[in-house]
Amino acid sequence: MPKDTIPVRKGEELNVEALGSFLKEHIDLPDQPLEIDQFSAGHSNLTYQLRAGDWEAVLRRPPLGPVAPKAHDMEREFKILSEIQPLFSPAPKPILFSNDTNIVGSPFFLMERKHGVVIDSTFPDHIEVTIDLCRHLSEVMAEKLAQLHSINYKETGLTEISKPDGFMERQVHGWISRYERAKTDDIKEADTVMHWLANNVPKQKEATIIHYDFKFNNAMFSDDLQTMVGLFDWEMTTVGDPLADLGVAMSYWTQSDDPDLLKAGLGKPPITLHDGFITRNEFIELYSKKSGRDVTDMNFYLTFAYFKLAVICQQIYYRYKKGQTQDSRFSKFNYTVKSLMVHGTQAVANNA
Repeated sequence: MPKDTIPVRKGEELNVEALGSFLKEHIDLPDQPLEIDQFSAGHSNLTYQLRAGDWEAVLRRPPLGPVAPKAHDMEREFKILSEIQPLFSPAPKPILFSNDTNIVGSPFFLMERKHGVVIDSTFPDHIEVTIDLCRHLSEVMAEKLAQLHSINYKETGLTEISKPDGFMERQVHGWISRYERAKTDDIKEADTVMHWLANNVPKQKEATIIHYDFKFNNAMFSDDLQTMVGLFDWEMTTVGDPLADLGVAMSYWTQSDDPDLLKAGLGKPPITLHDGFITRNEFIELYSKKSGRDVTDMNFYLTFAYFKLAVICQQIYYRYKKGQTQDSRFSKFNYTVKSLMVHGTQAVANNA
């Protein structure tokens, strides 16, 4: 099985002594050396694997340097997991939260270490890739998204940290503001997309729990890829329009007839280009069938999703440009932002 961790990247080390002492005070940690590795995937929060003997956990903390207002809220993500995990088993169990910045340099939380297979751009060597398998994975993703949206959020504590009324209006104008704050290059297509989104927000029909970053490399499957055993990165989770969640999922669901600029925009071509994965339209229809929801306005939600993804990449590139991170993976994210904005204008044209 391919290893999913790497040695901790230079500049992103944790204070092993301080963390070890803190853990021994707050949990039943074995009296063995604390070993720390880093998960290589992800462009946002820093995520580490902790081990001491047979004990293991995952630590999440914000990225280094200044972060966007309200972003990377560790306490909020810990609260979300505490409310959702008992109702949705792929969510990892939260262990503890600390806002003591003397331990790792920022607030952080620990959660369950799950084991399985995460697929992104390639399949593991031990897997025989078939059309039936790819179809099955497509169906599992649609099923789990619909299942998450079926949870009655009013029976959870998420009512205390979310405002479902007027969700899409706030989202559209909020993400436009984020883009303007993090802007580095002049991209004319961004103006076209922002103007169209601001003037075409659909009327909200309902609200559900939404993950808001639902994609294959945030999911973990059993070794035979038959069941989803983990779903990660809950920092964007809230109560809002379920079609916004579906739109974000589909912005990552690249298909073979997409423009090359979209297929390669985030690095290696994604797994969904393999034969057997259903198209975005087929996924949307399958989700509609499983959830019973009307998906008539999906073009708006998909356009917004491409814009939102572009803004996230822009925020990351802004941090790189300002020297707040030296991670070379981010050096060309300005081209990714441009690609996503261009694709957004094409979606706007289709809606005209």
